[in-house]
Amino acid sequence: MSQLSFKGHTVIVTGAGGGLGKTYSLLYASRGANVVVNDVSQAAAQKVVDQITQAGGKAVVNTSSVTDGEAVVKTALDAFGGVTILINNAGILRDKGFRNMTDQEFDQVLQVHLKGAYSCTKAVWGIFRKQKFGRIVNTSSAAGLYGNFGQANYSAAKMGLVAFTKTLAREGAKYNINATAIAPIAASPMTETVMPPELLKHIQPEFIAPFVAAVTHPDGPDANGKVFELGAGYVAEIRWERSKGAIFKTDASFTPSAVKEKWSVITDFSNPDYPQSVTDFDHEAVLETARKLPPNPQSTPEVRFDSKTVIITGAGQGLGRAYALMYGRLGANVVVNDVSEKGANAVVDEIIKAGGKAVAAVSSAEDGDAIVKVALEKFGGVHVLIANAGILRDKSFAAMTEPEWDAVLAVHLRGTYKCAKAVWPIFLKQKYGRIVTTASQVGIYGNFGQANYSTAKAAILGMTRSLAIEAMTSTVWPQEMVNAFKPDYIAPIVGFLSSEANTETSGKLFEIMGGWAAQTRWQRAGGHGFPVNKPLTPEAVISKWDIITNFDDGRATHPSTTQESFQQLAENFSNVENSDPYADPEDSELVAKAKKNVPESVEFSYADKDVILYNLSIGATEKERQWTFEGDEEFSALPTFGVIPQFQASGGISLDWLPNYNPAKLLHGEQYLAIKAPIPTSGNLVNEARIVEVLDKGKAAAVTSVVETKDKDTGKVIFENQSTVFIRGAGGFGGKRAGKDRGAATAANTPPQRKPDAVVEEKTLSQQAALYRLNGDLNPLHILPEFAAVGGFDKPILHGLCFFGFAGKHVFKSFGPYKDVKARFAGVVYPGETLVTEMWKEGNKVIFTTKVKERGTTVLAAAGATLVDPTGSVKAKL
Repeated sequence: MSQLSFKGHTVIVTGAGGGLGKTYSLLYASRGANVVVNDVSQAAAQKVVDQITQAGGKAVVNTSSVTDGEAVVKTALDAFGGVTILINNAGILRDKGFRNMTDQEFDQVLQVHLKGAYSCTKAVWGIFRKQKFGRIVNTSSAAGLYGNFGQANYSAAKMGLVAFTKTLAREGAKYNINATAIAPIAASPMTETVMPPELLKHIQPEFIAPFVAAVTHPDGPDANGKVFELGAGYVAEIRWERSKGAIFKTDASFTPSAVKEKWSVITDFSNPDYPQSVTDFDHEAVLETARKLPPNPQSTPEVRFDSKTVIITGAGQGLGRAYALMYGRLGANVVVNDVSEKGANAVVDEIIKAGGKAVAAVSSAEDGDAIVKVALEKFGGVHVLIANAGILRDKSFAAMTEPEWDAVLAVHLRGTYKCAKAVWPIFLKQKYGRIVTTASQVGIYGNFGQANYSTAKAAILGMTRSLAIEAMTSTVWPQEMVNAFKPDYIAPIVGFLSSEANTETSGKLFEIMGGWAAQTRWQRAGGHGFPVNKPLTPEAVISKWDIITNFDDGRATHPSTTQESFQQLAENFSNVENSDPYADPEDSELVAKAKKNVPESVEFSYADKDVILYNLSIGATEKERQWTFEGDEEFSALPTFGVIPQFQASGGISLDWLPNYNPAKLLHGEQYLAIKAPIPTSGNLVNEARIVEVLDKGKAAAVTSVVETKDKDTGKVIFENQSTVFIRGAGGFGGKRAGKDRGAATAANTPPQRKPDAVVEEKTLSQQAALYRLNGDLNPLHILPEFAAVGGFDKPILHGLCFFGFAGKHVFKSFGPYKDVKARFAGVVYPGETLVTEMWKEGNKVIFTTKVKERGTTVLAAAGATLVDPTGSVKAKL
C-alpha cells in the first residue's frame, strides 16, 4: 500500500518529552503532521520540537498540565488552527505496596492518567464533533488489565481508561470520532525506573508508534472501542469472554450455599460468549427460566458468617440493604454504612428485629477510617468489606461537567480505595480478609452517557486485581454488579465469594443479574509478531490487521496476570528476519547465488603519513599544511579519503561467475561515497563488502557493490562506498536490465541551464599516477605503457578515483563539508592534463562536472555532493 500521510492533520501528544510520546511525535511529523509536543519539562519538549523542525517538520511546545486540557488544545488552535488527533500518553508512577501507599500517591497517579485523559479529551470533543472527525488513543497497561503488585493506583487508572475508551467509542461513532485503547510495553523515562536494561533494549517505543499511527489515520483499520496489547514487535487485540454461567431459582433457596453448589458451572468456559455491550444479554429470558426452576440445591455445610464482622458501604437502601439483611441472617455482625442516617438506622433496625447484630456508620465512603473505627468499637474486628456505595451523574460526554466527572470518581473509586485502605492492615495482621468491590457492566463494555461511571467502575476492577495479587493469604474479588430486578438476586453470589467456604477464587470478575451469574475474563487473539530487526511501519501493521484481530484461528489465549501477558511478547524477542537485504526477486538464479556469497571482511590500518600521501596524491600542496603536515592544529584527511580503506575489499569481490568474464574488459563506471562519521587521521578499520545489484546490459554486465567501512574497535560505520563496474562481453545472462533508485547513489544530478556558481581549474602532475598508485591501486595500467596499450590507450592513464578526489577537493574548497559525493566516470585523464570542475549549488546539493581543458572532454558526469550545511555557514578550513 502507499505510505500513509498525515499532511493537514494536527496531532496533540501528551507526555511527549521522551519515550513513547517523543517517538509518536517524531513519526507523525515525519509523515507530514503538525505536532503539539506536550510535556511538563520545557527543555525535553523543546528538544523534541527542535528535532522535528530541523528535519523540516512542524511542531510547537506546550508545557501545560494535562489536567488543563483547554490550555493544551489552545496551543494547537493558536499554532495550527485545529486539531484532529489526540494521543493521551502522559503518565507517572508512584509504585508502593498498598499498605504503605499514601493518599497523595494514589491521587497523583489518578490525576495524571485519568483526569488528564478526561480533561484533554473533553477539550477536543466539541471540535471533533463539529468537524465530524477525530481520533483518540488512550494508554492503558497490562497492570490495568490484569493487576500488578505494588500498583493499585496505576492499575486503577489504567483499567479506568479502557472503559473510558469504550464509552467514547459509543458516543463518538456518529460523529466519526474513534477511540482506541492500547496496553503497550515500551522503554521510557518512566519504565526505566522499574525495568532492567536487558529488558528495555527489546521493548523500544519504535515498535508501538507505527501501530498508533495506523489506527489514527483516516484510512486506517477499524479499531474503534477496541483494546490492544503490544510491545517488542508483537500486537494482539484483546476482548471480553464470558462463561454461559448458571441460573438460579430466585426464591429463598437462592443462598450462598446454593452458589457454592453450582460454582463449577458459573466458571465453566467450555461454551463462552463474546459480549460487546450491556445489551448483549437476554435478562428477561434468564429471569423467566429462573422462575421455572425447582428450589436450588444447597451445599453442606451451610455457608455462614458467625463471629465475622462485615462492613457494607452504601447500605441504606437497594443492593447494599439486601447485602446487609443477608449477612445479618447468616450470623454476621453487620456495619451498615450510608450517608443517610435515616436509611442506615432503618436497615440496622430490620436486622436487629430479625435477631441479628448490626450498627450504623453514618459517613461518606471516602471516610474509610471512620467506618472501620465503628466496626472495631462495636464488634472488636472486621473480616469482610463489601464496597457498594455509589452515585450516578449520567450525561453525554459533550454535556458532562468537570464536577460531575469528579463526583462519580470520588464516591466510587476513591471511596472504595479509602475503605480498602482502612481494612488492609487489619486483614494482613489476622491473615484473613474478604473484599468484594462493585464494578458494573458499563465498566466492562462502556455505555453511552456514562463516561464517568464506566471509568470509575473499570478503575475499581483494575485496583481490585492488584489488591488480589498483594493479598497473599487474604482473598479479594472484583464483583460485577448490576442493580437489575431485585437486589436479593445478587447478594447470594457476594455472600459465597466473601465466605470462608471460598478458598480459591480471587482477582476474578463476575457478571450477575436476575438469578444468573457468569465469570468474565480477557481473551487475547493470537496476534502477530513483527521481526525485531526490521523497522516497523504503519503500513506493515495494516497488512497484518486480520491476523492481529483474529480470535478464531486456534491461537487465542487467556492471560490473567502481567507475567502471562508478557510471555508472548517476550517470545517475539528472537523473531529475527533472516532475509538478505540485498536479495531481489527480479534477480536471475545466477545473480541470486552470487549475492549469497559473502566475502571475508578486509582490515585496513593507517597512520598520519598515509593521510598525507593521499592528500598529496590528489593535489594538496606544501602550503596547505592542514592536509600535508601532521603537526598542524587542523590536520585532517580530505573527504574523498573514504575511497582508500575500501579499495581492496571492493576489488576483491569475485566476478568470475559472470559469463565470458575477462578482467581486462572491466571499466569503473560510477562511485558513491557517504561519510558517516568524522574521519580519523589514523586508525584500524574493517571493511565488509556485498554485491548490491547486477544488471544485464545485453553485451555487458553492470555490477554494483557496497562496502561498509567500520571502526574495528567500536563497530561504528565511518564510510559507505558503492562502486559500479562494467564488464564488456559479460552480458546476456538473463538478469534484470534496469536498476533501482538508491537515492543519492543513483541521482541523475543534471546541471541547471545557467552559468556555474563556481569553477576550479587545476593542472595535474606528469607523475600524478605514479604518486596516486602508492595509496594501494597498483594496477600497471597506470604506470607501464605496454599495459596501457593492451587497454587501448596511447600511454598510462590516471586512476579514476584520483581525479574523483581532485573534483571532491574542488567542491570542498568551494562550498564546505559534504555528507556524500557521487560521480559517473565519463572519460579518461592523462597525467599532466588540466582538470576543470564546474559547480552549481542547488539547495543542499552541489552538482558538478569535471572536464579536461586540453581536450574539452567531460570525464566526470552526473556528479553531485550533499552538503553538511547548505546555508554555507560551515566552510572548509583552508
